[in-house]
Amino acid sequence: MTLIRACRLFAPVLGALLFAGPSAAQTAPPPVHYPGLPSEIPAKFDPVVHTFDYTRREAMIPMRDGVKLHTVILVPKGAKGAPILLTRTPYNATELTSHASSSHLGPILTGYDNATEVIVEGGYIRAVQDVRGKYGSEGDYVMNRPLRGPLNPTPVDHSTDTWDTIDWLIKNVPESNGKVGILGISYDGFLPLIALVNTHPALKVSVPMNPMVDGWMGDDWFHNGAFRQQNMNYIYEQEATTESGAKWWTSHFDDYDTFMQAVSAGELGRRRGLEQLGFWKKLIDHPSYDAFWREQAVDRLPAAQPLTVPVMLVHSLWDQEDIYGAIAVYKAIKPKDTNNDKVFLVMGPWHHGQEIDDGSTLGALQFHSDTALYFRQNILRPFLDRHLKDGAPAADIPPVSAYETGTNTWRRLPAWPAGCASGCQVRPTPLYLGAGLKLGFDAPKAGDAAYEEYVSDPAKPVPFRARPIQPVGYDKSFTWSQWLVDDQREASGRPDVVAFVSDVLSAPVKISGQPIANLVASTSGTDSDWVVKVIDIYPDEVAGQPAMGGYQLMVSADIFRGRYRESLETPKPISSGDPLLYRFALPTANHVFLPGHRIMVQIQSSWFPLYDRNPQTFVANIFWAKPGDYRKAVQRVYHAPGNASFVELPLVTP
Repeated sequence: MTLIRACRLFAPVLGALLFAGPSAAQTAPPPVHYPGLPSEIPAKFDPVVHTFDYTRREAMIPMRDGVKLHTVILVPKGAKGAPILLTRTPYNATELTSHASSSHLGPILTGYDNATEVIVEGGYIRAVQDVRGKYGSEGDYVMNRPLRGPLNPTPVDHSTDTWDTIDWLIKNVPESNGKVGILGISYDGFLPLIALVNTHPALKVSVPMNPMVDGWMGDDWFHNGAFRQQNMNYIYEQEATTESGAKWWTSHFDDYDTFMQAVSAGELGRRRGLEQLGFWKKLIDHPSYDAFWREQAVDRLPAAQPLTVPVMLVHSLWDQEDIYGAIAVYKAIKPKDTNNDKVFLVMGPWHHGQEIDDGSTLGALQFHSDTALYFRQNILRPFLDRHLKDGAPAADIPPVSAYETGTNTWRRLPAWPAGCASGCQVRPTPLYLGAGLKLGFDAPKAGDAAYEEYVSDPAKPVPFRARPIQPVGYDKSFTWSQWLVDDQREASGRPDVVAFVSDVLSAPVKISGQPIANLVASTSGTDSDWVVKVIDIYPDEVAGQPAMGGYQLMVSADIFRGRYRESLETPKPISSGDPLLYRFALPTANHVFLPGHRIMVQIQSSWFPLYDRNPQTFVANIFWAKPGDYRKAVQRVYHAPGNASFVELPLVTP
């Protein structure tokens, strides 16, 4: 038999053997059983906490639709007849009440979102609740959930959830006196405003601090139509998962490069998967101030309600996130306060949320006292005690407590803007941009140069702060919270920024209120952004603070998207080359430009990457602008009779 023939004969047999299952002899041996050791972890561990100075309870509080909301309740040891301070939050109630592993109430509360010494020293019961759809709570999460109505067809909203929560607390926390106050910062500050709609009788006071109020006009999402694209990470982390477990990632050390590479905010969102998120889809579908934004503008909501609960609105003069909201609400509801005893306003020299932290400094600024501690001890605590504690004495709280920057002084005012306690007035006064980059109170004269000119190039947008730019973040090493007090010298030296400067002041110039930009400008494009900054220039040398020599401090600044010049809802192309008026309000200020200082006004057409780039060519939706849409434009700022540009200052005069 030949070898070839043998192989042919035995091939089927070999194949059968190869593909057959394992024989009995090849079966794996049974697992070896060995004597087990008793586990050292008990089936249930009961912490021994009798030495703690508080009792921690957790409850799933039922809402009227059957959804249950996770709530942490901290009761001081021995409490009896104590009021409850409630915060509702999307930021994890467990975490906000577990800042430390401690047997003492103070350490576990020290951090966001707790005015710790007010709570602890005041003997308050602390309740913190996850809003529906976040962390331990059931239900569906909707960003800044609108009230029941056109944008919310369900029978529940934050107003009903707050009512149901308060009702449960006063019936199920036997140590309470049946009185509840609600307070919080940012999103947690938006919720005390919603609590003013159909208020529960047990709600006795509301303290919205740095509240999110109108996301299009001037808080988190847009400012006058320009998109705040550096907040995309917040949307991502807030909505990707119930427990905010998905984290936005960095791709460049400098955020400027991250956003430049993606070209548009819409394209970056597409690359990062944001189109899976409900709020992101709503946001890019509503770039204009349409009914979607108007219907949920929170300043309009309490204005339509009876004013029954005392409200203390807390505003930060350098709030890098929600600089619009508190003042807008104050203006909306103060006219309803006919007895001048329901609406109070506090303005401090702080960044977003700094009122519960150390308030001695902000960036390079030094206030020579802890302004935030002053607020908590002398304003917030007496206010809460007066309305929540049985038999508490009347609190000596003025209608407005306003920190005056420049002089670094607290002012007690009868209203806002008042300028001073008595004997003065706030007079709108034009501060004119003039020829030769001069700034002053005299109107421009015939024969002077008619305009200043610069080229705005979207390929090289003006950074909103010195590069490399950190992402928005709450890590202590990040300086995001300080950007509004950054030195503006870098911008004033750029060829695509025009800076008008006054003479050295020989007398103080005090402003109280909102400066109004009246910019007459033209562009060679068909769309444009306009950034206006009011700046305090320090003397060339400052004794005791060398780094402040020549410092350029922004006092008030904002951006306006030109396509909305005629209508905030209906964008239109800009008529190329025509000088047009852009009038818009800047954030409120309470500032004194001291003798020896100078005043500057800067104008530019980008503020990147905080705001998305305007392509300077009109497109239907800037979220989807293409690379070819971004074009250079010649920008002119006019300062001639009949075309005068100025900033209307709220000037305090005798």
